[in-house]
Amino acid sequence: MNKTKDLVLCGMFAALMAAVSQLSIPMPSGMPITIQVFGVALIGAVLGWRLGFMTLTVYVLIGAVGLPVFANFGGGLSRLVGITGGYLWSYPFMAALCGIRPQTGKQKADLALSVLFALCGLAVSEIIGGLQWAALSGGAMTVKAVFAYAAVAFIPKDAALTVLAVFVAGSVRKLIQTNN
Repeated sequence: MNKTKDLVLCGMFAALMAAVSQLSIPMPSGMPITIQVFGVALIGAVLGWRLGFMTLTVYVLIGAVGLPVFANFGGGLSRLVGITGGYLWSYPFMAALCGIRPQTGKQKADLALSVLFALCGLAVSEIIGGLQWAALSGGAMTVKAVFAYAAVAFIPKDAALTVLAVFVAGSVRKLIQTNN
C-alpha cells in the first residue's frame, strides 16, 4: 500500500466527482437529474471499498464546508440537510459497496457479484436519499410518492449508469496500474 499514491488518487477522484456533479438538469421537484451515481459507482469500483469510501467522504466534506462541488455548483451544510442531502451523504456507503471485489476465481461470477454489490449500493443511496427527501418535503411528497417518482425518473437511469461504471472500472484500474 502506497499512502502517497492513495492520497493522490483520492484527491483526483474527488475532483472528478465534483466535475461529474455539474452535469445536471434541474427539475421542478427540486431533485435534479444528474449522472453523479456513475461517478460514485466508478470511484468505488476503481479504487476499492476503502479508498472509494474515503474519496466520497472527502467529496462530501469539502462540499459541506462550502466549496461548490455539489450539483449546480452547490455547497454548504444546507445541501446536506436539504431534500437532496440524503443522496449526498449516502455516497460514501454506495462507493464502499461498489468497491467490493469478489474473488471467486471465476471471472464471470466475480463480475456478476460486482454488479450485484454495486446495485445494492445504489439501493442504499436511493433509500437513504428518498427517505430524507420525503421527510423534508413538508408533506408535499409521501415516502410512497417519492419512491414512485424515483422509480420513473431516476432509478432506471441510475441502475444503467451503475452497471456501466462497473464495466468501465476494469479498464480504468488497468490504466492506473500500468502508469505506476
